[in-house]
Parts: sequence; structure tokens; C-alpha cells
Amino acid sequence: MLVRDAMSTVVLTIGPTHTLRQAARLMSARRIGAAVVHDPDTCGLGIITERDILDAVGSGLDPDRETASAHTTTDVVFAAPAWTLEEAAEAMTHGGFRHLIVLAGDGPVGIVSVRDIIRCWAPARRTVAASG
Repeated sequence: MLVRDAMSTVVLTIGPTHTLRQAARLMSARRIGAAVVHDPDTCGLGIITERDILDAVGSGLDPDRETASAHTTTDVVFAAPAWTLEEAAEAMTHGGFRHLIVLAGDGPVGIVSVRDIIRCWAPARRTVAASG
């Protein structure tokens, strides 16, 4: 199975000046765990996750004053839609993260998470276990 089969095509893109509260509200409303942060000044893409927001708020930072840019991971590993789920899982394990931005053409087309991969693998594993 490929990343394109598992990824979420709901890609929330926010700007670097969004506050953590704004990012959290948008992510919560869409029931997603990560947002792409696009900084037009650097033409770069980054990612902010629910964990980034949780860590910031848990350490006492003000979610109404802290901006996404201060908590964005910019050293991002990107996936391609044609990657296998094994390749995506290996990249996540190696990098210690739970989300990959999926790029195709000129921009993001999806996000794949550990949960997406497990959702795809779980039915196959049950079928193998039942027939074994």
C-alpha cells in the first residue's frame, strides 16, 4: 500500500504569524494533528503539530502571544505519494516524528500520520491472523 492510499488530503496551511491558539482552534475544528506552516518570506514549508502546541502551553507560554513560527519544525522530511507505507513508517521511526507532509508537483497534497498507517495495516493484519 502507498502513502497516497493512506494520507489525509485535508491539509491545513497556516501562516507563521498565527498564534498557537489560532492554530489549535483550526486543527481542532478539522480534527487533525498537524498543520503546514507556509512562510512566504522564506518560501519554506514547515509543520506544527498538536505536540508542539502542547509542549509550549505546558511550559507556561502564552498561546495568544506565541506564534506558529516559533514552534514550527522547518527541518522537515517530506514524503511522496508513491512511497510505500513501510518507507513512510521507517522515515517516521528514524526521525522520531508522527506526521509527514506529502509533496507532489509544486506543493503539499496531503499529510500522512502514524494513525493513518496503522488504520491501513490493521485490517490486513486481522485477515492474516484469522487465516493463519
